[in-house]
Amino acid sequence: MIEPLGSGDPKQLGPFTLSGRIGEGGQGTVYLGTDASGERAAVKLLHVKFSGDAMARSRFARELRAAERVASFCTARVIAADLEGDTPYIASEYIDGPSLREQIDQAGPMSGDDLERLAVGTATALTAIHQAGIIHRDFKPDNVLLATDGPRVVDFGISRILDSTGTITSRAIGTPAYMAPEQVSGDDVGAFTDVFAWGATIAYAATGQAAFGAKSIAAVLNRILNHDVDLTPLPEPLRGVVAASVSKRPADRPTAGQILLRLLGHPETGDASTVVMTQGALVANPETGPFPVVKDLVQDAASREADEDTRAFRLPAPPQKPPSKRTKWWLPASMAAAAALVLGGVAVVVTLMVNSPDGVPKASPAPSRSGPYTSVLEKAERTGKLVIGVKGDLPGVGFGPGDESPTGFEVEVGRYLAKELGATSVEVREVTAYTRVQALTSGAVDLVVATYAWETAKNDWATLAGPYYQARNDVLVVDDSNIRSAADLRGKRLCVRPGTNAAEIQKWLAGQGIAMTSVKGTDAGQCMDMLRTGQVDAFPGDDIMLAGFANREPVKYRVLGLGVGSARYSVGVPKGDFETCEAVRHAIVKLFDSGTARSLLTRFFGNAVFTPDRSIPVKVPCR
Repeated sequence: MIEPLGSGDPKQLGPFTLSGRIGEGGQGTVYLGTDASGERAAVKLLHVKFSGDAMARSRFARELRAAERVASFCTARVIAADLEGDTPYIASEYIDGPSLREQIDQAGPMSGDDLERLAVGTATALTAIHQAGIIHRDFKPDNVLLATDGPRVVDFGISRILDSTGTITSRAIGTPAYMAPEQVSGDDVGAFTDVFAWGATIAYAATGQAAFGAKSIAAVLNRILNHDVDLTPLPEPLRGVVAASVSKRPADRPTAGQILLRLLGHPETGDASTVVMTQGALVANPETGPFPVVKDLVQDAASREADEDTRAFRLPAPPQKPPSKRTKWWLPASMAAAAALVLGGVAVVVTLMVNSPDGVPKASPAPSRSGPYTSVLEKAERTGKLVIGVKGDLPGVGFGPGDESPTGFEVEVGRYLAKELGATSVEVREVTAYTRVQALTSGAVDLVVATYAWETAKNDWATLAGPYYQARNDVLVVDDSNIRSAADLRGKRLCVRPGTNAAEIQKWLAGQGIAMTSVKGTDAGQCMDMLRTGQVDAFPGDDIMLAGFANREPVKYRVLGLGVGSARYSVGVPKGDFETCEAVRHAIVKLFDSGTARSLLTRFFGNAVFTPDRSIPVKVPCR
């Protein structure tokens, strides 16, 4: 429940306008914030008692950097922060859903598919958190939010900020009923501590009662150290998984990755791969799971039979139903995909598809896939080959006029994503707004990476992954002109092209009391020519597209920085291919976390006076 702001609450934190209180804890107050593009975030304001504590701020900054490395599986990603100002804060994705505690309080214990999805989703999140080198330290029902696309784990790593009174140490941080024995006794904590809390949380979800609950903290801590959990209400085989997780000795507990492998029916060897975490995210999502467990494709028959005894927990196959409008793509369980996901050296074969923009389809064709593959991810895994569709006629972005071979921001983004999906050979084809539908649904391309705000259109033919860039509408001007702000555009000449965002720019300017003279242009190339020759003063378009045109010029051009509106540029995958969508979303996070996105933005737009948005775009659910 969102409470109104109080008289002492801030109205603004960084780019976020605050509209209500989500909650308050020992570390700070969490507010509902909205940025200029309309994106909502959970903004945690560090308590005022930390403001002058340099050590607390240092820990906060360290945990923030670690939290930003966590893969996006079943977690709420950090999207912005300010640790230097008078009001230090951290903003994460806003999850619109109740906490697990609120859900149990209102609806009672979970069972069946709901409990299985919770167990798999939270194990997936802990696996991603631990693989980033983070220990949550305060995993509990309040830090599990139930979103429409499955459970999300929040506040990972932030619990290391110490209470300024010094009454809580870094070894003992946690909520009493979900603390592990080593936290109570003051011993070292680790990932195994989170596993204990996970087991206690799942037990709570299944029973409606805290596993070690009692009337006093002293009694709770005594039960944690000396009493076993009554897991009788849990169904087998989940009971055995939880029992192992709440073992008193840390060495007797499985890792989060081993829990996830077991829940999904894989052999418990090694750690869970990206493919396994992708499967976990899909199983946890009510829209796409639970999925039947598929045997490891790379095992021989003898080892498969031997492994049957270790597959103690299997998610049930869905009942047979007539085909529905939504296609469910099953995730292949081959562990060999883990190696494919990290292969380097993409060999690129370039094929241009020359398309005419005249043949606009009257209706989106039904989705289809050619060949024997149930998903793009499976095709990449089995063949090592993918075909990427990229928009043409955009220098620095996709195919540019006169390009001997395709190279540009979106071309390289497409190649990077294909490599992360397991492809070692990538073919790049040009597609247009009029041919991308047929190219994707016919199987001529496997993914479409192009600057289109697809969520504003009817998408019966594609599932969207991303976004991979958050674009704004803007104008391009000569850098050494006297145009430095929106006010300087008053009375100037604007190149206006039909069917573009020029009307939105003009409407926004009119709202600021700024009128410009319209000069008609036929396409972006002509508008750039007119700007170059002084026939117009400004050329409107998406900021990244404008920077692409400016980058190739011998003189400097400026993307003015109006920042009008917001458009999410997403990757199109075949309709219903949720496993590929989830894998692409993860690859996009890695694209930014690895610094590759920053390097590509500098490489293709560095000659323009342009400040692109280099933060990881807030993800939208696969749909």
